[in-house]
Amino acid sequence: MASSPTSQRVLITGANGYIAAWLCRIHLEQGDSVLGTVRAASKGKLLEEIFVQYGDRFKIAVVEDITKPGAFDEVVKGVDIVQHTASPTGFNWKTAEEAIGPAVRGTVGILESVKNFGTSVHRVVLLSSVVAVGLGQPTQGRTVLDESSWNDWAVAEVEEKGDASSPAIMYRASKTLAERAAWKFMDDNKASISFDLAAVNPALNFGPPIPNVGSLDELSRSLAFLYQTLLVNTGVPATFDETDLWFVDVRDVAQALFFAARNPRAGGERFLIAATPYLSQDAVDAANEVDPTIKATVSPGAAGGKTVDLQYDTSKAARILGMTDYRSLKVSIKDSLAFFKTLSVSASV
Repeated sequence: MASSPTSQRVLITGANGYIAAWLCRIHLEQGDSVLGTVRAASKGKLLEEIFVQYGDRFKIAVVEDITKPGAFDEVVKGVDIVQHTASPTGFNWKTAEEAIGPAVRGTVGILESVKNFGTSVHRVVLLSSVVAVGLGQPTQGRTVLDESSWNDWAVAEVEEKGDASSPAIMYRASKTLAERAAWKFMDDNKASISFDLAAVNPALNFGPPIPNVGSLDELSRSLAFLYQTLLVNTGVPATFDETDLWFVDVRDVAQALFFAARNPRAGGERFLIAATPYLSQDAVDAANEVDPTIKATVSPGAAGGKTVDLQYDTSKAARILGMTDYRSLKVSIKDSLAFFKTLSVSASV
């Protein structure tokens, strides 16, 4: 595929999301025009206020239900790049289908819309997740995963337990099946489409959001968890330290998505984006270095040298996207703490 022109017309779905808002900013700063979709006009108004300096290079479209057939038919017209970050959210599912069905339909739906109506689109970038590569499965010592890995364990768990599966496992299965469905769509339709696909699979995100949230209720799940860990005196949940987690700053994820959209070599690839292994106690330690007045119910250093067995090979992202200089956990925690001080504390997480 030929190199992209300097200025691109970009569709960013779920534009008010934690990662997507940073992605909007990067594309706009690089001279692109952005059409962002939101589920409610009020969310779009906030974004328009934030990006007012970019004038008519930033516009909003309301797509209320991303799982509805044809939901994206109109917004894919006249754009060059599609950044698909919108995804059904929840964790309050009563059935596995409530988690998996919308995730798969929303992902395949936008690809259908691009195929049928996005005649100028040359690249679709899918925001997937590290959980689609592997997370939570039993490990025997050090295990290294890369972009060839899939979280088939989570899918099998849901197939076995069905609606009795935990919401976390349902989520991991939904991300795995949605991304697999995207790649299957590309393979099934390769003779009749003129665009390619790249997938970005980031680890757990911390870092400040674009300031379009004013209360705790509006935080992303990862930031809400961080707030509780550091500032609500809940200590470090043992269940999180028993899970192999990796961290990456939200701004680095947005940068990776931008590179995946603009780099001709990214087409047909998936990219693991992860900075460092992470235990909840690591966040407490980093916060204590930044602000010694922060009190947690466990002492700094209590992790006692515990290590994360699950390792991610991020060399492809370094080689193709140039993702080699990630923000540290300490920097991300520092910036997150500064943001937390701007929040209304009247709501509970």
